[in-house]
Amino acid sequence: MVEELVIAVIAAVCACGLYAMAAARVVRQYERGVVFRLGRLQEGIRGPGFTTILPFVDKLHKVNMQIVTMPVPAQDGITRDNVTVRVDAVIYFKVVDAAEALVRVEDYRFAVSQMAQTSLRSIIGKSDLDDLLSNREKLNQGLELMIDSPAIGWGVQIDRVEIKDVSLPETMKRSMARQAEADRERRARVINADAELQASKKLAEAAKEMSGQPAALQLRLLQTVVAVAAEKNSTLVLPFPVELLRFLERATPAEAVQAVQAVSGAVQAAPSPPADQPAVAAPTAPTGPTGPTGAATTADAPDAPDATEPGAPEPGAPDLAAPGLTTTRPKVSSVPPSVPASAPPLDEESRKRQDAQPV
Repeated sequence: MVEELVIAVIAAVCACGLYAMAAARVVRQYERGVVFRLGRLQEGIRGPGFTTILPFVDKLHKVNMQIVTMPVPAQDGITRDNVTVRVDAVIYFKVVDAAEALVRVEDYRFAVSQMAQTSLRSIIGKSDLDDLLSNREKLNQGLELMIDSPAIGWGVQIDRVEIKDVSLPETMKRSMARQAEADRERRARVINADAELQASKKLAEAAKEMSGQPAALQLRLLQTVVAVAAEKNSTLVLPFPVELLRFLERATPAEAVQAVQAVSGAVQAAPSPPADQPAVAAPTAPTGPTGPTGAATTADAPDAPDATEPGAPEPGAPDLAAPGLTTTRPKVSSVPPSVPASAPPLDEESRKRQDAQPV
């Protein structure tokens, strides 16, 4: 009897140990336990720690409550402005209701992945290329709302959705590079023009200040010469008056002809030497049958005045003497018709030198 009692106790202890081993379960801190008894969901959710179930009757399912990071495969799509792009993303989600995640959907991970892919294609078709490249925060929020709406019924909460990369065709990349280069060049030109405008205003103010002191311009010129000659170089700087250039710019061919005619009239109006002194003959042009243009260029020297007729004017000479006075003037040769109107007569310079010599 004692031996049978001992054997029965040992058997009971072993049975209790096997029952305890079959019924004991450990739930981790980041997990929650859902119990199905004979296929029926139990009301309570088992928290972290040690818990027990009925062996062969209950079945415990552990659900991870941590945030899950799931990459979304790259999706090909066409944007609203007809540009083919390839976009991939990443989604962060977690389970907030363990029972709903097991009962409402067969595999909540796969369901969230498929929903993210379809939502990503939809958001690509509704957006422009510029929005995909520069306004991603708004697209991320829209994508999060599109995925989170059906996921709430699955006991899943979408924490964050981020677009990772947007791949463009090579032709589009080159076009965008040219556009960016043109935009940078436009901004550079605008900045350069603004700088030129400011510099011109400052130069105008400086010119206004220098106009009051003419010596300031000369000092500035000398300072520029010193700056150029500061280094060892072979540059020779010759200051040239700006006023002379302005005078030459204002001078026209018509004004030059008028100046030549005025000089010729002054020579004709010059008084003749006294009668008791011999008149100096005006130089003549080289004799020849024809000039450079085929016209006759021979000019006869003026004849000496007749002493017996001091008051008699030369034939063909204009009477330019004052009333009551009789003077004798040398004959002045006229300009040959072959000489251009803008050029002085051939013997003009010689006649000027002759008149300048003392008698």
